[in-house]
Amino acid sequence: MKNKSTSQSAFFNVRVLIGLFVVLAGVFLALIGLGTFSGLTASSAQAQQKHKIINIPGLPPGFDCATIHDLGIDKQESLRAGLIMIACGESPGGSPSPYAAFSQLLNQVTAPLAFGGVDVDLVTGTETSPHIIQSETYSTANPDNPDQICVAFNDSRSATSNNFSGISCSTDGGATFTRVTKSNGQSPFANTFGDPVVLFNKPSQTWFAIFIDGGCGGFGLGGYKSTNPVDPNSWTHFCVHNNFSDDRESGWADNDPSSPNFGTMYVSWNNFSVGVGALQVTFSTDNGATWHAAINVSNTNTFIRDVQITGDLSGNGTTYIAGMDEGGGGFPHNDTNKIFRSTNGGNNWTNTFTGTPFSGPGVAFCSDNSYFSCMFNNQGGSVPTFWRHEGWGQVAALNDVVHLDYAQKGAGADPGDVFYIRSTDGGVTFGAPVKLNTDTTTRPQWQPNISVSPGGTVFAMWYDARGSTTCTRGNTGVPCYQMWARKSTDNGATWLADMTFSDVISPLPGQNDPNIVAGYAGDYDYGTALAGAHYTSWDDGRVPIAGQSQQDAFTDQEPAGGATPTPTPTATPGALQLRAQQKRFGGINTVRLNWRGATSPNVDIYRNDVLIATQPNNPSVYVDSTGDTGQAQYIYRVCEAGTSTCSNDVLVRFPQ
Repeated sequence: MKNKSTSQSAFFNVRVLIGLFVVLAGVFLALIGLGTFSGLTASSAQAQQKHKIINIPGLPPGFDCATIHDLGIDKQESLRAGLIMIACGESPGGSPSPYAAFSQLLNQVTAPLAFGGVDVDLVTGTETSPHIIQSETYSTANPDNPDQICVAFNDSRSATSNNFSGISCSTDGGATFTRVTKSNGQSPFANTFGDPVVLFNKPSQTWFAIFIDGGCGGFGLGGYKSTNPVDPNSWTHFCVHNNFSDDRESGWADNDPSSPNFGTMYVSWNNFSVGVGALQVTFSTDNGATWHAAINVSNTNTFIRDVQITGDLSGNGTTYIAGMDEGGGGFPHNDTNKIFRSTNGGNNWTNTFTGTPFSGPGVAFCSDNSYFSCMFNNQGGSVPTFWRHEGWGQVAALNDVVHLDYAQKGAGADPGDVFYIRSTDGGVTFGAPVKLNTDTTTRPQWQPNISVSPGGTVFAMWYDARGSTTCTRGNTGVPCYQMWARKSTDNGATWLADMTFSDVISPLPGQNDPNIVAGYAGDYDYGTALAGAHYTSWDDGRVPIAGQSQQDAFTDQEPAGGATPTPTPTATPGALQLRAQQKRFGGINTVRLNWRGATSPNVDIYRNDVLIATQPNNPSVYVDSTGDTGQAQYIYRVCEAGTSTCSNDVLVRFPQ
């Protein structure tokens, strides 16, 4: 909010000033009533909407729009903050993209699937436009029953009822998912505003879904818990932190029985009621019955974004938070990575690492909120920019080896590349950054996540537009990005080649829900891993509604086993790559394999580490009629015949 100068006030007669104030106030209020200011830019709106008071369902009555900047709402990421920005005229809500429908080209994949299995749409059930937006994901599996997987996400299907949160769960190992839905057509998470976290608490066998929660002090942290997550009526409400200004929470559960903090659940977030948005943490040691008072991790004059929280999977009890100094926001700007560590169950935290500043990714500041940078420009309509992203990634840890990925501005016209840094001393020092995407294009890569398994495989996934030349928001006929990934089999010391993870090149999805800011497409995707697999999800635009691409949440998983016997730091894109497709023929589980990159005349084909066939390399196709019926899973690998030079492992699951 701009400050008025008083340097000339002594030159005016007091009565004249009073009269002038009365006249201007009347004009100002009249303009507000006419909605004149709804189209102003963020900076001019801050200056002119000083007295605009809003009353909208789900928000405290009498909210003063002039306090947006002072309260840090323009820096907050939750859908609740977006509602306030829209209601105050600071940001427009979504609307249909101004593009006609084209025939879909989504199944014309330019490169074979190398990592993962078959993509699964998390969004089941009825979709009614315009409340059709799902984005921003957190994926978790039950360590005692890996067939049970849940993914929490933002979901606008009940936006008019102030329910912006959703969850989909699988009971067949991820082959199928069902969006959990009550009889009224809504999710079980009433009065929540996204920023999803979903944790499994091993001691109590309970799932905890955590969001920005209107029932916890106005807009604090809370959610719902259940021991049977697929039952929409089993979820009961709880609060983590009562407050009015919490944002961008993350969470992690220590499920290792050997850990001194076994059963502890941690939640970190930014509290905009403290300082400039203090980075805080809380934890529960009694299976979620109570939560510790908020603990300051960082509370200085510099805003540090809560990126993500995690713990060391070795059971040593160490917990880490990745933070980011965003350099004041805007575009261009510099980002700085930070690591905070606790070795006593979250009671005390130390800033162990502050990285070297780097240029944040993007092409322009976001036209619906100039604090953030956006990855796309020239998208038409009243909001030409799209997909805010400051470079946030994810942190993971095993045996005091700490992994962090993030995005930064590429060279020249390249909007973004994905980088990885590794620490072998518990997050105190990190090695030189490694660029995970090896393409030579100037197309963007952004919004990565990373997970490490107990066996030491590391899996990084990100959004990648190298397979396209342009992107057009909402246009189903213009493929834009695909999920790419890279894997390490030795706890991050070396990396295999980067290869595709999702099955198709997705269009850039639109955002047509008026209850969500127009340029929004989610801010993070949290990946996790168990001994058997890495689990991750993403925002996808392949499913059209009313002829336009729109935001859906999709998921897939990558086996936690190694992909080649001897990985090298310089694995080339020509490495042997395998993909699989599944189908039942006559009730028999049947898998079609195809591959590229083999150089020998013949290849060996393995199912579950058993050689099942040796055949000519050309054609690079094999159909495996397993002879099995019903629920089953298989891991396939193709090798140069008679050698240990092999492809990636591909996991295929058949539901019941």
